[in-house]
Amino acid sequence: MDSLPRCAEPCPGGLRVAIKLRPGARRAAFLGVVPAAPMPGWPPARLSLAVTEPPEAGRANEAAIAALAAALGVKPGAVALIAGKTSRDKLFSIGGDAQILAARLASLTLRARMQASPR
Repeated sequence: MDSLPRCAEPCPGGLRVAIKLRPGARRAAFLGVVPAAPMPGWPPARLSLAVTEPPEAGRANEAAIAALAAALGVKPGAVALIAGKTSRDKLFSIGGDAQILAARLASLTLRARMQASPR
């Protein structure tokens, strides 16, 4: 899996993806991969994700799950929050074929980087 972004790691049954969540944004969007402080058991970077929902009663977490599922072409039930329930740094497990998920995630991060670059 040479194309695996720095925000993800393979795990049994799929991938683990680290997210830097920005709740309450004006529009939902993947904003690219950003560096992160080292945390044991976490990938070295985060995929920045803005969601419009506020960080109340788990609404932003549910929006992040829905956004990840849609972007990676999996059912929402295949995406599980495994760490960071009340933090902006979140770690998700995504079930499925790791190579297919890695390719989709690489494409997603490339699109986010291209949208963020000045024209």
